[in-house]
Amino acid sequence: MAYEVLARKYRPQTFTEVVGQSHITDTLGRAIDQERIGHAYLFVGSRGTGKTTMARIFAKCLNCENGPTANPCNTCSRCKEITAGNSMDVLEIDGASNNKVEHVREIRENAKFGTNNSLYKIYLIDEVHMLTQGAFNALLKTLEEPPPHVKFLFATTEPQKIPDTILSRCQRFDLRRILAKDITGRLQEICDAEGVEVEEKALLAVARGARGGMRDALSAMDQLISFRGKTLREEDVLSVFGLVSQEHLEKLAAAILKHDVPGILDAIAEFDQTGKDLERVLLDLVIHMRHVLVQAYSPQGGLLNELPDIQAAVIREQAEWVDASRVSALMEKLIGASEQLKYSLSKRTLLETSLIAAARTANFATLDEVWVQVDRLKSGLPEVEKKK
Repeated sequence: MAYEVLARKYRPQTFTEVVGQSHITDTLGRAIDQERIGHAYLFVGSRGTGKTTMARIFAKCLNCENGPTANPCNTCSRCKEITAGNSMDVLEIDGASNNKVEHVREIRENAKFGTNNSLYKIYLIDEVHMLTQGAFNALLKTLEEPPPHVKFLFATTEPQKIPDTILSRCQRFDLRRILAKDITGRLQEICDAEGVEVEEKALLAVARGARGGMRDALSAMDQLISFRGKTLREEDVLSVFGLVSQEHLEKLAAAILKHDVPGILDAIAEFDQTGKDLERVLLDLVIHMRHVLVQAYSPQGGLLNELPDIQAAVIREQAEWVDASRVSALMEKLIGASEQLKYSLSKRTLLETSLIAAARTANFATLDEVWVQVDRLKSGLPEVEKKK
C-alpha cells in the first residue's frame, strides 16, 4: 500500500478536529443548526491554515445523509465520496487552470441541472483569485441568484485580487495563522499516534519554522522522520531546516536587552560560521522581541497562554528586565534592519551593527524617562521669586 503523508493522513474530517479556527467552525456550525445557510462562502488565509479543508468539511455538513448537520458522520456514501474527492455533487475546481470565461460558462450551464443523489450541488473553487476578469463577470449573475440547490465555496490566499462585486455576494471567513502552542499540541498527538519519540523543544522548532501553517509543520515532520527515524531531537530540526535553537535565540535577546555587545558579536559569529540564515535569525528575533514587548506592556494579558510553557517562562522573565518603552524603541531598530538586510552585500556586518544599535537603544534612557527626571529635579529646587 502506498505511503500516505501525514498532512493527508491526519487531515481534519470534522469541525471539531480543526485546530485554531474556532471562530469559523463555531459560526458555520450555528448557521447549519439555525438553518441560515448562505449560497456563497469565501475562505481566506495564508497557506496551510485549512481553507480547502474547511470547505470540504462544510460540504460534508451540507450533503451528509444525516444532514444538513454540523457533525457529518463520515461513514455514509456521500461523506466518503467527498472525502475521496469523487463526489458527483461536490465539484472541486482549480481556479488557476480553469480560469477562463468558457470554464465559468460550463459551471453556469451545469448548475441549472439538479443533483445526482445529494441535497446540494456544491462548487468548490480553490485559488479563486486566479480567475480572469471576464470569468468573474460571467460568474456574477449565477453567484448573485443561484438555483436553490447550488452552493459556492471559494478559497483564496489573495482576496485583494477578487472584484468587490464578487466579495459583496459572499460570506467571508478569514482563517488565522495557527498559534505555535496549538501546532505543537497537534504535532504531539500525531507523534504519539505514529509511535515517534520527540522532544518538546523539537516540536517548538518545527512550529517556528511553519510560521502558523499546520500543513507546513506536518510536511516538516514527514521529512524529519525520514531523516532521523522514530526519535527526534531539537538539533535534528535545526540541522535539517537551518534554524537557530530557541535557547540561542533567547540568549541573543538577553544580550541585547542587557547591552552585552561581546555576547551579541559572539552569537552572530557562531550563526554565520554554522551557516544559519541571518535573515531568518533576525525574523525570529523580531518575533521574540514582539512577545517581550507585549508582555512588558500587558503583563496581565493573555499572551503567555498562547505560547508553549518553556517559551512563556523566558518571555515573562525578560519582560521584567527593561522598560516597555525601551523595548518599543529597539523594535523599531530591528524592523528597520530586517528591510535593509534583504539587499545588503554583507548581511553579517549589517546584522552586527543593527543589533549593537538596538542594544544601545535598550540601555539608553528614553525621552519620557528624561522628562520624569527633569520634573523631579525641578520639584526639588526652590521656587524662583518673580520680578515685580
